[in-house]
Amino acid sequence: MSGERHERDDAFEERLRQLLSKDAYEIRPAPAPYPRIRRQGALERRRRVAAAGAALVVLTALPVGAYALGGDGEGKADTAAPRPSATAPASPVPALSPTPSGPAKPADPGRQLLDGITFAQAADGLKKCIAYDRASNKDLRGPARWPDPGKAADYRIILAMRSTGDSNTPGDGMFVVAVRERPPSTRVICNLKNGEVQNLNGGGGGAEEAAPVSADINGGKLYQQSFLDKGHWKLPFRWGFIGTVKPSVARVTVSYGGGTGEAVLDHGWFAASGTLNRQVTTAPHVKGYDNAGKLVYDSDRDPMYEKTLP
Repeated sequence: MSGERHERDDAFEERLRQLLSKDAYEIRPAPAPYPRIRRQGALERRRRVAAAGAALVVLTALPVGAYALGGDGEGKADTAAPRPSATAPASPVPALSPTPSGPAKPADPGRQLLDGITFAQAADGLKKCIAYDRASNKDLRGPARWPDPGKAADYRIILAMRSTGDSNTPGDGMFVVAVRERPPSTRVICNLKNGEVQNLNGGGGGAEEAAPVSADINGGKLYQQSFLDKGHWKLPFRWGFIGTVKPSVARVTVSYGGGTGEAVLDHGWFAASGTLNRQVTTAPHVKGYDNAGKLVYDSDRDPMYEKTLP
């Protein structure tokens, strides 16, 4: 009996060894994921390169007077103190001037900002006029159609004065005239009443005209009242007159209603103004002179100049 048990034990052990041997061949560790390891390594290298590049950019962007926080040895920071760069010049670099958000001032504010109108009021009016133009003509925009008016900072205000209401546009208000030199050159005549834009006239402008002095083709909006009120103007009447001048022109005079005044020359434009106390029937009379005082333009001799009022 014991011999049979021994044989069975031997057979069991032999079977067990066979099974273990078979499992040793069949159960193998999974192969190393070399493709994934390579991808991770490449990503890590790129990450380190990017981090190094970013550090270089930061170092390059530091100002000349870099600030370093000093410590007292107890983890508390002292006030920031300038630490000059080792490679930067000792003298500080001046800061750039801030970009203006509004229009440029006229050459002679005392003669171009009239009737108590401040530059701030004129600039605010111009911004409203530009917004009005952009909103009113948004469906007409296009390089060959209706150019965008730009922003107020592109313009120079050359005249601001009170406007006298008439039968066509009742109620007094304010005229703002501004020009933009950068292409496309633009001239804006805008009328506001109670802070609201009533009408706006925009067009090309500049000193590219052939004549030494050229009156603005729509300047009549500033020096005459409505045709409906012909012979019955509301007086006294503040009038204005604008146009362009060539660089050779040193002086411009404007006569209107019996009075003569000298216009302000402002970067290729001229602006004149006055007050009428009586009804007139003829347009302003304009003359231009060069540096030697020679008459180079007379509106009476200009066949293109409309000399009478409608």
